[in-house]
Amino acid sequence: MTAIIESRSRTPHRTQRTYSRWASLVVLCAGTLMTVLDGNIVTVAMPAIQSDLGFSAPGLAWVVNAYLIAFGGLLLLVGRLGDLVGRKRMFTAGLAVFTVASVLCGVATEQGVLIAARALQGVGGAMTSAVVLGMLVALFPEPREQARAIAVFSAVGAGGASLGTFLGGALTEVLNWHWIFLINLPIGIVALLAASRVLAPDSGEGLGKGADYPGATLVTGALMLTVYVIVGAGDRDLSATLLLAALAVTLFVAFTVRQARTARPLLRLRLFRSRVLSGANAVQILMIATMYGFQFIAALYLQRVLGYGELATGTAFLPAPIVIGALMLGLSARTIGRFGAYRVLLAGLVLIVAGMALLSRAPVDGAYVTDVLPSLLLLGAGFAAAMPALTGLAMSGAREEDAGLASGLFNTTQVVGGSLGLAVLSVLAASRTEGLVDGGTGRLAAMAEGYQLAFGVGTGIAVVALVLAAGVLRRHSVGER
Repeated sequence: MTAIIESRSRTPHRTQRTYSRWASLVVLCAGTLMTVLDGNIVTVAMPAIQSDLGFSAPGLAWVVNAYLIAFGGLLLLVGRLGDLVGRKRMFTAGLAVFTVASVLCGVATEQGVLIAARALQGVGGAMTSAVVLGMLVALFPEPREQARAIAVFSAVGAGGASLGTFLGGALTEVLNWHWIFLINLPIGIVALLAASRVLAPDSGEGLGKGADYPGATLVTGALMLTVYVIVGAGDRDLSATLLLAALAVTLFVAFTVRQARTARPLLRLRLFRSRVLSGANAVQILMIATMYGFQFIAALYLQRVLGYGELATGTAFLPAPIVIGALMLGLSARTIGRFGAYRVLLAGLVLIVAGMALLSRAPVDGAYVTDVLPSLLLLGAGFAAAMPALTGLAMSGAREEDAGLASGLFNTTQVVGGSLGLAVLSVLAASRTEGLVDGGTGRLAAMAEGYQLAFGVGTGIAVVALVLAAGVLRRHSVGER
């Protein structure tokens, strides 16, 4: 009888603890959704922003670049600072900064104001995103539950990326482009209030344990310059690009030397001794380069070749988040649990290769159902399989005290991969198109061939990711260092 009473008395405690962890996951996903949506929602609205504020073509690029440079440059730093000052503090502060910056973007009536507010959004997005995976791993240490949590988190991130394209087109066409930013205000307020109540407080290690300010300056400058070099490569001559790239490498080398010699490094270099963590981040750069490049080039193909409007383009992408969400939430965790993260990752990458290969033959007179939709479904299924497996592998290679830093590193390689894919594939498509037009080919046919080239190169990048994953991550699974 006593045992029964004790068992009943313990049950509410277990239920409450489980509820708090999953409620925390909802809050973390809400913050992630807001930043992911913003990273993609701008794409479809760019022509409207250009027309309204009078941007030149090079100036318009800074609406995206200002965000990417601040976001990508700060991820590693704020990830480590989250370990030091507390991840909840960093997450909630990031939500506040991002929400305020979104309002500033939404009310902007001048080019400079919008670009500055976009940079501030990048700061807030970095603060929020850099610590999320570290918080998630700490909330769900048990492998099966962690796999489920990562699947939910990845579904929100991946689905939000595709959903952003739809919302960008819908809000711009029905209302105006200002609302693609103002929509973040209610989401941000609700997420911030929920975070303050639901997330467990953590004090962190303290700034004295690793606040290497010279090192922070070096790595932040190196990362910002790297993103700047990538996103602006198509707008400057080769010599300037090589010079800036050399400067970025020099800053990285100086940072590495600093971390090896200082008593309290910002980045513990032992983190990179983990083959699984380093390999997973390298694979992610290539995989995200493929997926981000695909999303951008496919939107251009639909609009410029097939003649789709903003809303129709956004709607055309909707099958991808539906497939991603259904597979990640319904099958991902169980599949990883049964077959292992390594095998699931390889299967996902094979599907991504197949989807990109199909797109590389998209013709000038293509039809959505036969020439685009099959690729969307393959790419969605492939990403749904690969991303949770890759995330679990990357985070399994970090110790608890380095979880925030590992989270920031994983998000940093996402930004680098996305920027690299966008820059390389868009430049190749544009160069091929202009070359064909100069040779007498019609503009529409030339654009179609340019996009085919971009999809073909994207297929090659995905193949390299598959080969790298097969070789470097072999015999590794979630939980191994």
